[in-house]
Amino acid sequence: MHSGRLIFSQIMDFLPMYEFQKCVRRYRGNCKVQSFSCLDQFLAMAFAQLTYRESLRDIESCLRAMNQRLYHMGIRSPVFKSTLADANENRDWRIYADFAQILIHIARKLYANDDFGVELKETVYALDSTMIDLCLTLFPWARFRKSKGAVKIHALLDLRGPIPAFIQITDGKVHDVNILDEIIPEPAAYYILDRAYLDFERLYLFHLAQAFFVTKAQKGFQCRRLYSRPVDKSTGLQCDQTIVLKSYYPRKMYPEKLRRIRYFDSVSGNKIIFLTNNFILPALTIAQLYKARWQIEIFFKWIKQHLRIKKFYGTSLNAVKTQIWIAISIYVLVAILKKRLNLDMSLYTILQILSVTPFERVPLLQLLAETDSSLFEDKIDNQLQLFDL
Repeated sequence: MHSGRLIFSQIMDFLPMYEFQKCVRRYRGNCKVQSFSCLDQFLAMAFAQLTYRESLRDIESCLRAMNQRLYHMGIRSPVFKSTLADANENRDWRIYADFAQILIHIARKLYANDDFGVELKETVYALDSTMIDLCLTLFPWARFRKSKGAVKIHALLDLRGPIPAFIQITDGKVHDVNILDEIIPEPAAYYILDRAYLDFERLYLFHLAQAFFVTKAQKGFQCRRLYSRPVDKSTGLQCDQTIVLKSYYPRKMYPEKLRRIRYFDSVSGNKIIFLTNNFILPALTIAQLYKARWQIEIFFKWIKQHLRIKKFYGTSLNAVKTQIWIAISIYVLVAILKKRLNLDMSLYTILQILSVTPFERVPLLQLLAETDSSLFEDKIDNQLQLFDL
């Protein structure tokens, strides 16, 4: 029976607190801390993400106005701007990175059977990165250009969901292709990559691990055709060839055969050349897999619009990483909530409802089930939606 608990507290019930405390102990997060624990910090930052707070002063003002309800939110200490700033500055960001990975593991199990537009039993990943611009005066450690700062978020997105299976935060100078060194290839899985990740030496390691990749050929790509397969040109396919690399160094780095598929996109009018090490799937399915890669573009644009990762509450690298990882944790937490409550509404709609009701005392399922979601759906045609299946 519902006991009149706050909506915010009911949301946090979906967190595996035992696992969170294990992460805190792993990095000694509460060592020499007399008040305002790592959990208090996480809950205050989670509140900021859910309610779109813009600054530390904003967080402090809102929570102090509801000071008598902090205990019922799970926050055991008063929230002051300076205290939260010190916590973000000094508490190891890996606490929240590890906890986010635990939530991701839970979410991926829940979304394992979801459809992403291509009938395929194997796991399909899309790899890409996005840049977050920073003021070089405030973030001198994030030098990207002569007068510009930036950090990059690299994500490997499981297209069933979509849930990020791997995330890494680097400075803006790190080239995308280097992230392939950080990924452990999963046998029989498919990795959809754009041409920025075309490195034959690294892709050959994926091939040796029995993983499949689909990528685009770069301009000036040289190869030698061994033989061709027939294609139905009415579908947009123009050729399906088995090739070997022609240039000396690329062939030395990737000595095996590759499959080259040329496809004409009638919408954009572009001819696209795909390269893959998979010789079993139909050529049209390979093209459809690459088209599904745009889910990761939508994912990046969505989190930039609806999570607090473009304006930061601190200026150190530790504070920036802490905020990004907690934002990702909240994204995945709401995805878990949606699945476990069997909600038939988009993630955007759920976040909009939760953002204005954290201090309400109604059952969470009742609040979400009885809300007319059409009142929250954005009428703008280009509004980015996730989990709207």
